[in-house]
Amino acid sequence: MMDRLREGVNGIAVKIILVLIILSFVFAGVSSYLVGGGSNAAAKVGNTTIERNAFEQAYQNERNRMQSQMGDYFSTLMGDQQYVQTFRKSVLDRMINDVLLEQYAQSLGLRVSDEQVSQLILTMPQFQTNGKFDQDIYAATLRRAGFSADSFAEYLRKDMLRNQVVSAVQNSEFTLDDEVTQQSQLLTQTRDIQTITLNVSDFSKKAQVTDEELQSYYKAHSENYERPEQMKVAYVELSAEQLKKSVKVTDEDAQAYYQDHLDKYSTKEQRKVRHILIKDDEAKAEKLLAKLKAGADFATVAKENSEDVGSAKQGGDLGWMEKGVMDPAFEEAAFALKAKGDISEVVKSDFGYHIIQLEDDKAAEAKPYSEVAADIKAELVDEKAVEQFYKLQTKLESVAFESPDSLDESAKVVGQKIKTTDFISQADAPEVLKVPAVAQALESSDVKQEGMNSEVLEVAPEHVIVVRVNDVREETVLPFEEVKAQVQAQLLATKGEQDALDLASKVVASLKKGDESILASNQLSFADEQNIDRRSPLAQNVFALPHPQDGVATYGQTKDENGNIVIVKLNKVTSGSDAQFEQQIASQLLRMNNQQDLEVIFNSLRKSTSIEYKAIEQP
Repeated sequence: MMDRLREGVNGIAVKIILVLIILSFVFAGVSSYLVGGGSNAAAKVGNTTIERNAFEQAYQNERNRMQSQMGDYFSTLMGDQQYVQTFRKSVLDRMINDVLLEQYAQSLGLRVSDEQVSQLILTMPQFQTNGKFDQDIYAATLRRAGFSADSFAEYLRKDMLRNQVVSAVQNSEFTLDDEVTQQSQLLTQTRDIQTITLNVSDFSKKAQVTDEELQSYYKAHSENYERPEQMKVAYVELSAEQLKKSVKVTDEDAQAYYQDHLDKYSTKEQRKVRHILIKDDEAKAEKLLAKLKAGADFATVAKENSEDVGSAKQGGDLGWMEKGVMDPAFEEAAFALKAKGDISEVVKSDFGYHIIQLEDDKAAEAKPYSEVAADIKAELVDEKAVEQFYKLQTKLESVAFESPDSLDESAKVVGQKIKTTDFISQADAPEVLKVPAVAQALESSDVKQEGMNSEVLEVAPEHVIVVRVNDVREETVLPFEEVKAQVQAQLLATKGEQDALDLASKVVASLKKGDESILASNQLSFADEQNIDRRSPLAQNVFALPHPQDGVATYGQTKDENGNIVIVKLNKVTSGSDAQFEQQIASQLLRMNNQQDLEVIFNSLRKSTSIEYKAIEQP
């Protein structure tokens, strides 16, 4: 088969077709650059564009946050393409709302000064050590987050601008004392009740059913006795995790890896520097350099002249830095300085003109092998398992295609056993067969009807599977005789519940008329009085009962959490009052009102602003 495919590819007709396809891609690619030009936009809000890269980064950040909170459940949700689209749109909607708030703030004439931004940075607890601003932490945090000093300042400026609007809305909202008191009294209200529980199972045991009733119930509820379509599935799994068990790593392997990757286990050379930044005026930077060469104190000159908001007040101190984290031109000049106290010439970077002074340096230092041996061995096991996995995956793809009517060769080539199931439905299938891509393959005509192997399907990183269907059993309503016991149990339970409901209704009706003799005639009595609040399982119906009047109890019925019927006697309603709880209620009402106010603002801004969604689907 493969020989015929190779011969076909070498045919002149196929070559001509390939050339035409390649040319069409070339011209389509060129036209995509010449026409449009808006492909990098995720959305357009009025005259403001939300860049695709910014959206994808925000989406990834939110996805990582949700993954850390929800774990495997979130991974399952993300297997649903419709959920992914909804999730991506929610992230983009938040970004659009941010832009709308910024535009609204600007239209109101709101502004944020450089001094406000600088003051916020200096007081942020994330950048402080022992209550004081720490330049090292500030610089390191920005590097890890991918910010420059200017881009971070701009990010804070926009956030502060939006918060001005939010704060104005929040400060204008209020709650009335009567409103808070009323809500507090309702929420803290308790009720004194007595109950009679009619156990449904007891009534079910006394119920009687005939064969005719069973047949009638079976026909009326046939959907309850359907057996879903089922299939017997065979599959071969291959994963790097499985392969780890067979991977062996010797001390010699680990030692060799340590020597070959010594830099990986060494601290990088570091330098502690100060700098002075002049954004646009090279001549000014040269004058400051001359002043420094004449003996002026670097820290003082930096405080008085540097335009770097983050470091100026610290005398230009940038803390410790290593290669690969700063602007290339800045980094080259900083690491070219030889002795402590040396000062660079004026250095031009993407941020402006710098003068750099070397404060201190630390040489690179390697960790001893003994400290990292275990980590190296674990890493080599992972690495070799993954390498072996991809080699075997390639072989598996070839064999599964070349021998499509059996899994024997597939299992043999990867050294794994064929796993099989009895008749299963999607609901009770092994977890690996519930992965959307696998479930979809099992329903495909080639696999389900033709009995062919599926293609190699990825179920997780470095984890693949090939499946085939050995047998299919159609969806059907199970015969009456096969489910008779189940039908009888369900019908008895239904009759028992109805008998309990009927008795409860009669008892409540009599008690409301003041006739308590029905209790004795049915050998019923109320339990001791109990006090319940809104957290009780009975609360929904009990708190809907009318208040007792003139000491006369009110009656009703409900169900408990086990489905039993409960007759309720309501003796007393008590409305509480708690000053601390009222404060919590007031805060909650304020938050609710604030949220409603913001939603009104967003709805109004969306109606009055042109908004274009350009990229919600994944690239």
